[in-house]
Amino acid sequence: MATPASVRVLEMQMLLLKRIWKTNLTLSFLQPLLFFLGMGLGVGSLVNDRPSSAEALGGIPYASFLGPGLLATTAMLTAAGESLWPVLGGFKWDGTYEAMAATRLTAAQVVRGQFLWLGVRMGIAVGGVAIVLAVHPDTRSWGIAPAVAAAMLCGLVFTAWITAWAASREYDTSFSNVQRLVITPLFLFGGAFYPVDSLPDVLRPIAWVTPLWHGVEMCRGFMLHTLGGVDLALHTLVLVAWLIPGWILCDRFFAKRLYR
Repeated sequence: MATPASVRVLEMQMLLLKRIWKTNLTLSFLQPLLFFLGMGLGVGSLVNDRPSSAEALGGIPYASFLGPGLLATTAMLTAAGESLWPVLGGFKWDGTYEAMAATRLTAAQVVRGQFLWLGVRMGIAVGGVAIVLAVHPDTRSWGIAPAVAAAMLCGLVFTAWITAWAASREYDTSFSNVQRLVITPLFLFGGAFYPVDSLPDVLRPIAWVTPLWHGVEMCRGFMLHTLGGVDLALHTLVLVAWLIPGWILCDRFFAKRLYR
């Protein structure tokens, strides 16, 4: 009974993870490895052969440019995948959250437990990417550890907003649009694969205010040792500014749905 309430929610999810942890860990390493081999080394070899690439990428190999972006995008994709159907399912299909609410857990404690669980899921996924990056000499850096933390903060922003959205829905008909119209464009245009400066002028300000761009820039700055104190404070402030209202909405929608 001395265990914090939110940790009990995490414990329940961890018990479920025990059934599939081997597959989960294997895929968390294998998927980023294949993606990095295909994009970072395969496509990267073509990018590095172009004379203009050195100037566009700041004089670094493409693998060094791409690697940090994979940390942030992996956190975002994991957050999106675990915050849509699983959250709605906890309300509508398997009744997990209603069962929690029948105990002494409050809606806010359930939300914090959900965030802890998604933090673990993102940590596993991002950790797999970090291991892959640590193996390759172009992406091996002492900045990987703080870059993982930055990616986790970025992922929590998406966790908060997408979980709030899922908790407010009665059906999953809009979820594919969230993936198609929000997550995929951010994945492609958030600065992970090429500098945002190469986008058309009208799109650059949109990219600059997105949480993914700030997460990518923090990860890249840590791994390349180019992140100054002012930039670190600015990126962190923007991500926290995105996170807080999303968290508040989660508390509100969970309480509204559990106690209606």
